[in-house]
Amino acid sequence: MTTMPASLDIAARDFEVSRDFARHMDSIDPFASMRGRFACPRRPDGSRVAYFTGNSLGLMPVDARSLVTEVLEDWAELGVEGHLEGRRPWLRYHEALAEPGARLVGGHADEVVMMNTLTVNLHLMMVSFYRPAGPRTKVLMEASAFPSDHYAIETHVASRGLDPARTVVKLTPRQGEVLLRTEDIVAEIERLGDSLALVLLGGVGFTTGQWFDIPAITRQTQRVGAVAGWDLAHAVGNVPLQLHEWGVDFACWCSYKYLNSGPGAVAGAFIHRRHAQNTTLPRYAGWWGNDPDTRFRMESEFVARPSADGWQLSNPPILSMAPVIASLALFDEAGGVAALRGKSRVLTGYFDYLLRERAPRGVTVITPADAEARGCQLSLRVQGDAADRQRDLADRGFWLDKREPDILRAAPVPLYNSFEEVWRLVDALAAE
Repeated sequence: MTTMPASLDIAARDFEVSRDFARHMDSIDPFASMRGRFACPRRPDGSRVAYFTGNSLGLMPVDARSLVTEVLEDWAELGVEGHLEGRRPWLRYHEALAEPGARLVGGHADEVVMMNTLTVNLHLMMVSFYRPAGPRTKVLMEASAFPSDHYAIETHVASRGLDPARTVVKLTPRQGEVLLRTEDIVAEIERLGDSLALVLLGGVGFTTGQWFDIPAITRQTQRVGAVAGWDLAHAVGNVPLQLHEWGVDFACWCSYKYLNSGPGAVAGAFIHRRHAQNTTLPRYAGWWGNDPDTRFRMESEFVARPSADGWQLSNPPILSMAPVIASLALFDEAGGVAALRGKSRVLTGYFDYLLRERAPRGVTVITPADAEARGCQLSLRVQGDAADRQRDLADRGFWLDKREPDILRAAPVPLYNSFEEVWRLVDALAAE
């Protein structure tokens, strides 16, 4: 397990603008060797791309290739017997992800399951936890949530015979502001009171990179008798989470961003133990959520597992799970998200410092300046068309992503980005 040495835990007042300072920070970075554990796109001259799009699709762990190959070889050599006789038997393959998944989100193994994809899991959670009754029908979300969350929430509400326009309440920032204030979210929850059934927010805003106060919002939600659910697509693997301690009712996430598990990789879900052990909760059922002691009797009665596993539907996609095993092993090797957070605070803090010191023309940081209110991503508002700026940077070896019309997003990921890459990116922005 790697731990964060005091030498890298440096205050912003001690940052320096020089490239030599960035190289010095890389020389004392305890995670520097992790860069070699990831494959990275290359430029035509063979040099490594400065990859800042881990908030969209993380780099491939080198070990993912061998783990996928292992599954293919067992399939070729064992056929159906791979379920019981493989090097990692497929029958219980998904269970190997419960403990490392729980460590990522601050839960217990029986509260976490890797299954399906993010939006599928959101629907499955709403089947169980959005239970409109009487006046309590409202769902609270961000107006700026990822489009798929809008689609999921609004169509789910409509499937219950309710009008999304009347039922779904959307949070917007104060006039002239970009970020949502915690006190405004809490006040809106209080205002909705006993009309509120569900709060479903993103843990980290995908456009701004704002990290919401999950425990405070969860407490207020439950105080008025509603359910607190979270989309952690941009939070998991990025910021420390303590979902069990915070009392979060449920959460869902994808694993292809900061978890580096491959395009469309298997997603995850957290269901607090007080719910996970309640086998009477309504849910959509499938045979992999059935009690394994009775599963292969092929009986028609569904007997839910008293854990998050009880929300599974079909048997797990083994080939898609293999890269997740490779990725989560790297998080454990690094000492977990809490250890990586130490570097992330400094690395993104250095990025923010350079942007403010060098003040690239027409670039404004819209992500919170407070390190406790952001993860590793910084969102940059630029003059002109963001797509043009993105293409120009890509031509020079810097991969960022864009949000139309004028936002570039860059995420220095502590597992594989370096201080010198951050310095070079800001230098490129300042040279435009």
